[in-house]
Amino acid sequence: MIIDAHSHVHDPVESHLALLDEAGVDKAVLFATRPHPERAVDLASLRREMGVLAKAMGGRAGESDGYEAAWRELDEALAAHPDRFIGFRSVRLGPGDEEIASVVERDVAGRGYRGIGELTPPPGQAALIEPVLRAAADHGGLPVVVHGAAPTTGDDLATLGGLARRYPAVPLVISQLGGVHWLNAIELAKATPNVFLELSTANIVFSVRLAISEVPDRTIFGSDAPYGDPVLARLTVERATGSGELRERVLGGTLAELLGL
Repeated sequence: MIIDAHSHVHDPVESHLALLDEAGVDKAVLFATRPHPERAVDLASLRREMGVLAKAMGGRAGESDGYEAAWRELDEALAAHPDRFIGFRSVRLGPGDEEIASVVERDVAGRGYRGIGELTPPPGQAALIEPVLRAAADHGGLPVVVHGAAPTTGDDLATLGGLARRYPAVPLVISQLGGVHWLNAIELAKATPNVFLELSTANIVFSVRLAISEVPDRTIFGSDAPYGDPVLARLTVERATGSGELRERVLGGTLAELLGL
């Protein structure tokens, strides 16, 4: 089974399904999203969507209405295509520990989501995810996915490593191979048994090859669609691996095992 470990709700959802079909991908982990770059038709409209993304990444997302709309879109996509999508639910960072614990119990575990994410703490504030990890541990070790590319910093990755060691029963997935800090991310994963590396949007093929070589049992294929392309992401993994068991694990076996599929 080939599983894209990182994708966001598309508008329309059928365009996403067409991409998965073209790439030969059986299932995709689906996250909610407020920006929709796939809606853009020109530079101006893309700038508007990317402006929403920049605010979200910088901790300036605004009121809760955007979150609620994004979660509704996610629920609709999951209900329409349960055979193709695996739902992960994000959690707003910053409220008190008790509120986060309640949200994870009610809205994640209680509604059958398979994990938590994609979390996007503002730069320099990766420690905000600790209450989420604590709640994930309380629910049998739900996987937690954290944004790894910019504006995530090298110091943020170090913070994530320390938190992962504090909650060893929680699989912590660092997305986008840590972005420009991919060497740090690989070293972190080697030293931390519950850290997984998701390989989407890597801009250096050598980084993907090295990650798979150094952490073969905890590197997972993802596209970050619509920002990345499932076809290209799969080809990158295939270029970095020979045919056989290792390639199959990276393209879906490891994630299927992690999620109990």
